[in-house]
Amino acid sequence: MSLEPIKLTDKEQDVVDKQKQQDLVASGEVPRHVAIIMDGNGRWAQSKGNIRAFGHKAGVDSVRDITEACAQLGVEYLTLYAFSTENWGRPKAEVNALMRLLVNSLKKEAENLHKNNIKLATIGQIERFPKKCQEELQEAADLTCDNTRLHLCLALSYSGRWDITEAVKKLAEQVKEGEIDPEEIDDNVISSHLSTAEIPDPDLIIRTSGEYRISNFLLWQLAYSELYITETYWPDFRRDELYKAIQSYQSRERRFGKLENNNSQKKKAGSYV
Repeated sequence: MSLEPIKLTDKEQDVVDKQKQQDLVASGEVPRHVAIIMDGNGRWAQSKGNIRAFGHKAGVDSVRDITEACAQLGVEYLTLYAFSTENWGRPKAEVNALMRLLVNSLKKEAENLHKNNIKLATIGQIERFPKKCQEELQEAADLTCDNTRLHLCLALSYSGRWDITEAVKKLAEQVKEGEIDPEEIDDNVISSHLSTAEIPDPDLIIRTSGEYRISNFLLWQLAYSELYITETYWPDFRRDELYKAIQSYQSRERRFGKLENNNSQKKKAGSYV
């Protein structure tokens, strides 16, 4: 692997981990875009006799480690589902703790992301966040906007249905103004009006904590994403768990609903039609 060294965590990468990454890259395709539903912070904290906010704080360490590992592996895009629109319905104290954590984390991490050539961007209803959060997010985005090593996207106050609804509104307005004909609207046009228009659809979606649902995340974009679900809570999800997810991804046959050469009628064990 010829990528420049990267340093986001306090831990030096050892020879064993470097070899694991080299083996992973050599064994198959590394997903270009990994998206993660980070779940289980609160349950992880409660299992240890702590308040839920303690789990959110611990989850930041996982964000650092996974971001660092993705950049080392050559993943180009990493999208983290950090706060959904539904999360606003949580207890006010927990939401306030999350807002403080977001501001403090951005202050600490923005310069480090910049030094490591990582671009930070957001999708979602950012205007719903406190002004201080919005300012910190904008400052971090401005600082890192020209970086190219990894595109780190935080889904904040995000909803897949909101994303699609906003795209429909934009298209309806364009049709109303005569800028586009309804017959011209296809998958590509709709994709170009989503909040993720500048990035490719996810190749691999990971969900932690063992829940088997999408939770309103990237509903349009995940049409052909590979899903990987682990029982591990997010604060315990580190690079070795990421490697397992990528190994699972590499073992799958991605046909996107098609059959090669029109003669692949036999199903392989464990494959999907």
